[in-house]
Amino acid sequence: MWVRVLGSAAGGGYPQWNCACPVCHAVRDNSRPARSRTQSSIAVSPDYRQWFLLNASPDIHAQVESFSALRPGSAPDGSGSTPDDSESRTVPIRAVLLSDAELDHTLGLLLLREGRGLEVHATAAARDTLCDGTSLLRTLEAYCPVRWVRVVPGRDTPLGDGLSYRAFDVPTTKRPRFESGSASKEGGNGEGRVIGYRLTDVRTGGALVYLPVVQELTASVRRELAGCACLLIDGTCWQDDELIRLGASGKTAREMGHLPISGPGGSLEQLSPLPIDRKIYIHINNTNPILLEDAPERRVLEQHGLEVAVDGLELQI
Repeated sequence: MWVRVLGSAAGGGYPQWNCACPVCHAVRDNSRPARSRTQSSIAVSPDYRQWFLLNASPDIHAQVESFSALRPGSAPDGSGSTPDDSESRTVPIRAVLLSDAELDHTLGLLLLREGRGLEVHATAAARDTLCDGTSLLRTLEAYCPVRWVRVVPGRDTPLGDGLSYRAFDVPTTKRPRFESGSASKEGGNGEGRVIGYRLTDVRTGGALVYLPVVQELTASVRRELAGCACLLIDGTCWQDDELIRLGASGKTAREMGHLPISGPGGSLEQLSPLPIDRKIYIHINNTNPILLEDAPERRVLEQHGLEVAVDGLELQI
């Protein structure tokens, strides 16, 4: 399978438009080595012809334009070609798989409304939030046909041509900003509100785990990581109190639903011993010093065998 990181930043992107923290300042004035990033999403393909998006960020337009294989009329090898009239609006995006109903993972759906239709995979809790909470579903359906595929954690689901996924529940205590009555009933203890995906190339057995949001690496979540070749995991904050120290928020990373990288019980401590070929942080907040390529925090990650995702990174699994 082929994997393309479309966006590697957390909500707001990097730099964030309303932030003057040292990390954002550094990329704006080129005072330190750093690269701008769009909001997190990846594309996965079994054959480099048909692609499945995991989350649809508000930056989806720029992300499609930056990757020729996603553009309308793209040649099978992804190089692009001049389409005839019948192909001029045919795109190789087959479906969007949602990990939750957060705006930075779903607003891009509205930007895909000009297509002939959308197939969206989501849990019942996420769909209910998008319908009765944010009303995004009702708005989208006013523009194009939408085929919803219910995601059931623990169930293997084929995507076509040898690619399949199994979603798994990611427990969270974060209070949802938008919540309908039905979503509250199903996800009262966090069930179905946040999920991760384990994608498998059934021809080779190679597996990728996409986990852009995780509050705690519980035993059940850790079991889903076993045997995967690549892990793309939540790297939102370096420290638990990072946003508090900068005066950007009154909440810790954990209170916002994200396990910090550093510190006792942080993701670095738990992930570094795991025998996974590629362990890559994604969904990185604009305040996180690992975005600075010369930062000591970046060297710490490298010494422990972990990487930092960048927009445009391609992997073959």
